[in-house]
Amino acid sequence: MADNNTIARPYAVATFEVARDAGMLTEWSAALGTARELLADGQVVAFLGNPSLTDDQRLSFLADLFESAGTNNSVFCGDAKGTNFLKLLLENRRVNVLPEIAGHFDALKAKAENTVDVVVTTAARLGDDQKKAIVKALEARLGRDVRIETEIDETLIGGAVIRADDIVIDGSLRARLTGLANALIA
Repeated sequence: MADNNTIARPYAVATFEVARDAGMLTEWSAALGTARELLADGQVVAFLGNPSLTDDQRLSFLADLFESAGTNNSVFCGDAKGTNFLKLLLENRRVNVLPEIAGHFDALKAKAENTVDVVVTTAARLGDDQKKAIVKALEARLGRDVRIETEIDETLIGGAVIRADDIVIDGSLRARLTGLANALIA
């Protein structure tokens, strides 16, 4: 049986193309992000998997859920293409892969916009000047616009760990101490 990422990829590509052609990448990204959050709750997936429900009932439930989730879901609340997308997923019993579709969609969007999301984990809070310096250095290295998010992990002791797509730069003091300990043991 194929894993969810394999199943989600063609849906994400098709959805991306529809959204790009309609000039609605941001709206689709927001709606799919909300879908990812809503379906992360196992109860929603379990309810949708109830065999006594029809696809129309499932669609109505999803539409109500998206509507109650907020204003950034215009794609799934009244837009014909969004509604047809949900119908297609329901008919093919693929609504459970919406979180993976959202992830692939965001990766395609970032590639098209030449951006990369970067997570910088440090032991202490970064100042604005430090963030700007990191963004500038990463933009020069990656050749893409960088959107930075910061996290704090006090176990790092010092330094930083930078994650951008599949690139990890571990400049933490913890990693250096571990390396030194391994060198002394060997």
